[in-house]
Amino acid sequence: MKKNILYLITILLFLGCSKEPTMPISKPIIEDPIITGVVKAKPEKITFETMPNTEFIKSSFEELPDWESEDYIDALNSFVNSCNTIKTKSLYKELCQEASRVNDAKSFFIEKFSPYQVDMTNRDGDGLLTGYYEPLLRGSLSKKEPYIYPVYSTPRDLLVVNFTQQYPELKNYRLRGRKEGNKVVPYYSRKELSNRKIDADIVCYVDSRIDLFFLEVQGSGRVLLDSGEVIYVGFDNLNGHKYSSIGKYLINAGEMSYAEASMSGIKNWCDKNPSRVDELLHHNDSKVFFKKRAKPASGALGIVLTPKRSVAVDQSYLPLGSMLYMSADTKERDLNRIVIAQDTGGAIKGSVRADLFFGYGDEAGQSAGKLKAPLKLWILLPKKES
Repeated sequence: MKKNILYLITILLFLGCSKEPTMPISKPIIEDPIITGVVKAKPEKITFETMPNTEFIKSSFEELPDWESEDYIDALNSFVNSCNTIKTKSLYKELCQEASRVNDAKSFFIEKFSPYQVDMTNRDGDGLLTGYYEPLLRGSLSKKEPYIYPVYSTPRDLLVVNFTQQYPELKNYRLRGRKEGNKVVPYYSRKELSNRKIDADIVCYVDSRIDLFFLEVQGSGRVLLDSGEVIYVGFDNLNGHKYSSIGKYLINAGEMSYAEASMSGIKNWCDKNPSRVDELLHHNDSKVFFKKRAKPASGALGIVLTPKRSVAVDQSYLPLGSMLYMSADTKERDLNRIVIAQDTGGAIKGSVRADLFFGYGDEAGQSAGKLKAPLKLWILLPKKES
């Protein structure tokens, strides 16, 4: 049995898989601190059964940067809104019910929650905060100049395999591939898909493959059709290949500096190097498929995202639906506030890694595109659960 499990895990790593949301938080497992004769003992680290990959350090609201400047009512409204989802409701239970009747938002947070900082002691580098937004593309429901780049829905030959019944320990994973004879093999990469006919419905056609690529990065957006109608498109599936940053590719190739590797910087590079656009885009094997939606950008929780309150996280470290406090130092201003983990992303990997949603439009895109800052994160847990 163990050999079979190891074999399946190897297949998952080879073909590509995605994590599903974690289960509700349970009682913490307190680890004994190791004191090695130093004058000051190291902070005690805490782990939780449903977050085994993450270590926390007990904190306090006084330690949260700029806590006294928080807009408590706005933060509370974001929490109440997220309580409409199963994930947030299962994490915070009766606090979701109580939140809608609160008169003093600040006291509610302090009296009912305990902050735990996500520990980075044993990890290389700093945490990272980036931004994303809901872009506006231009398109058509029919293929004609200049609308020649298709926005595909999930291909009919894409298989998504769930191992939950046979192997409960793999319940949080999904394997993506395709059938070849009597075998399941990796699904086509981005480059391979560009050279073959895809058996999938087409949501619409757009006029820029660069904008289409960044639509995949953002996960959702709006398309202004040539008829004047605006449609919403959102994430539906992916091909299962690992995400690779095209910004890092350009940096490593000496084409631009780290500071220049923003969305606008990459678009400018593409305008100046049209013959190398395929080379750049094919560096990322991952491909996202879309579907038409009836409402604006909604994250992995299925709820409409709130600008500057919704973040995407790596759910292998932090559960979707959880309330977090983030602190990031940017060149323009510090971003210290309560946010809700309501989305995920292929590029969001690590325990102290978040993508802040900025909203819709060009201004939101400019703010999101240039945000890249060191990050600290705390999770706010119910006091009786912590």
